[in-house]
Amino acid sequence: MGGAKRSTEPVLMCFVEQDEESSDKNEDEGSEDKEEPEEEEEEEEEELEDPKEKFEEECKESKVCSPAKHHFDECVERVTGADHGKPVDKKHPDEDCVEEFFHLAHCASTCAAPKLWNALK
Repeated sequence: MGGAKRSTEPVLMCFVEQDEESSDKNEDEGSEDKEEPEEEEEEEEEELEDPKEKFEEECKESKVCSPAKHHFDECVERVTGADHGKPVDKKHPDEDCVEEFFHLAHCASTCAAPKLWNALK
């Protein structure tokens, strides 16, 4: 109960395949065999691709989100142009494009949501 702190970081455990001799010794311990199918299932799940990203990219380029994309692209051009020697907008010298980005992201998410629900059904 001293000053020792417990780590809150997750612990990764690795399972090493056993050779035939050591597996004969551990036949009574069936718990290791039960965990192998779970590992295979996790590997299969990792290979799946999230369709949300695809739908959102399509929506960003669609007519629905074209106004938001136009404003975002203009802002990026204005801000990056200031970094490359073009004159800085004196009204907004510290401008960033966070607001425009969030408008575009919201439009893409709203557009992609029905497509995503249909794909998941």
